[in-house]
Amino acid sequence: MAVARELFIYYRAKTADATALQSEVMAHQTRLRNRFPGLQARLLRRPEPADGWHTWMETYALPGHPDGVTEALEQSIEQSAAEALAPLGCTARHVEVFVPCAC
Repeated sequence: MAVARELFIYYRAKTADATALQSEVMAHQTRLRNRFPGLQARLLRRPEPADGWHTWMETYALPGHPDGVTEALEQSIEQSAAEALAPLGCTARHVEVFVPCAC
């Protein structure tokens, strides 16, 4: 039985790049939602910077699909992000996969 995977991706970027980063990530997520109907994407940021850096978090879920975010979709997300964020000098993206718990 497949388990619906969700992605949580975090990285850091200079606070001076916050406006540009937010704009680029939101455009990147809109393109992904248009390409993959039903994809839920969010962008979050820690409220306080540390040493001139913000920590950012992107989340991705596909609730209508029994497998959720498949490995193929994960690769598409990462390829799109690499293209969108390359000019901004973000740190490496750390991808974590979680599955829902039956409570």
